[in-house]
Amino acid sequence: MQPSAHRADRTPGHVVVIGGGIAGLAAAQRLLASGVRVTLLEATARLGGKLMTGEVGGVRVDLGAESVLARRPEAVALARSVGLGDRLQPPATATAALWTRDALRPMPKGHVMGVPGDPAVLGDVLSPEGLARIARERDLAPTAVGDDVAVGAYVADRLGREVVDRLVEPLLGGVYAGDAYRISLRAAVPQLFEVARQGGSLLDGVTRIQEQAAARQQTGPVFQGIEGGIGTLPDAVADAVRAGGGTVLTETPVLGLTRTAEGWDVRTDTGVVTADGVVLATPAWSASTLLAAESPAASAELAGVEYASMALVTMAFRRSDVAGVPALDGRSGFLVPPVDGRTIKAATFSTRKWRWVDASAPDLFLLRTSVGRYGEEDHLHREDGELVDVSLSDLAAATGLAARPVDTEVTRWIGGLPQYPVGHFVRVARIREEIAKLPALRVCGAVYDGVGIPACIASAHRAADEIIATPTLVRGTRTEAGQ
Repeated sequence: MQPSAHRADRTPGHVVVIGGGIAGLAAAQRLLASGVRVTLLEATARLGGKLMTGEVGGVRVDLGAESVLARRPEAVALARSVGLGDRLQPPATATAALWTRDALRPMPKGHVMGVPGDPAVLGDVLSPEGLARIARERDLAPTAVGDDVAVGAYVADRLGREVVDRLVEPLLGGVYAGDAYRISLRAAVPQLFEVARQGGSLLDGVTRIQEQAAARQQTGPVFQGIEGGIGTLPDAVADAVRAGGGTVLTETPVLGLTRTAEGWDVRTDTGVVTADGVVLATPAWSASTLLAAESPAASAELAGVEYASMALVTMAFRRSDVAGVPALDGRSGFLVPPVDGRTIKAATFSTRKWRWVDASAPDLFLLRTSVGRYGEEDHLHREDGELVDVSLSDLAAATGLAARPVDTEVTRWIGGLPQYPVGHFVRVARIREEIAKLPALRVCGAVYDGVGIPACIASAHRAADEIIATPTLVRGTRTEAGQ
């Protein structure tokens, strides 16, 4: 199918999804299931956004996101719906460490985003002074948080900066590549925001959260991967969309959106696609540009969203060369607090973490490091070889690894992670308020409801469901939707 300006066939309703990341694909699948005609337009040659696989040492591995939060249902359900259910796998080991104060130390258990309910779980991660500071928490007056507060500011006020610097920062950094002293408590860790609003002890509040989670008796793995890589999910969803009669076009950048008496004109470099509804599943800057004429207020809000960039350095070593490095055994990797001044912020031992990686490369050991945080992105301007060398230097200091890799791959995610600073929750509400004034147009993706894969899928389903509920959108049967 080529984009066309013809308007002859406007039933069943036709929705254009702009953006082929996991949110756009999930929205397209949801819309198609309701009986509308769907066209998905992706500007690049590849679907999937930050979900991508590639070969390193002849082994196909994830070069982007590598797992999904399985305690939320959306991503697991999507994988199952497109035939990947039998390839879902929990990590072979979820035992991680913190590389802090010049040693690999066990990651404490029993915390909420690094905030403990029981200080005893912190072991030797904190100094005696840091533990003593926590012990005074229940004697403190309530902390005023207003409509929002930075995670770091609130936790430091209750428990001291050391908890933030050595526990909260590396954990939040793994999700947002951000700064805990800027990230919104309300948007990023809503459970803790509710504790903060209630006042009183943070330690007691975290204990209540843990007790409530135990009462729900959640079982099964916290995280899941997919054999062959999480990066296989986008193509599987796209195949399902095509099989259901939807159209998926890559290398089709959208140049403009125009509201018409009949719906929307979606202008591409090859023509105009007419639509009854539009789902914008693009990064904030792209959505801002496309909405500039039709919703200046939403466009201005979206233009203010900041992003962090990062790089992943994936390396393959001969197993014989790493056999004498015990620090690589028995754990999935480690996180690095920014306060320790290292270049890498995390390392994942892929061969240890994923059974399918282990089985597919019996003679190789694969691992990856991540580099880059919000405001600390100078490293990303280095050449690939330099990023490999600084990663190896940090790995040697952390684990004693002295071998050189037989193959490497550096993947840069420029502007990859939207930031959730204080006030982000309200910003998103303002964006949606303005968007709601436009007929049959909605937005979804990592900007709005969380950066994790399940959150992006939930955001997509919300957008699709609101489009489906539009009274003027005519829905046909599944047979009609394939015409």
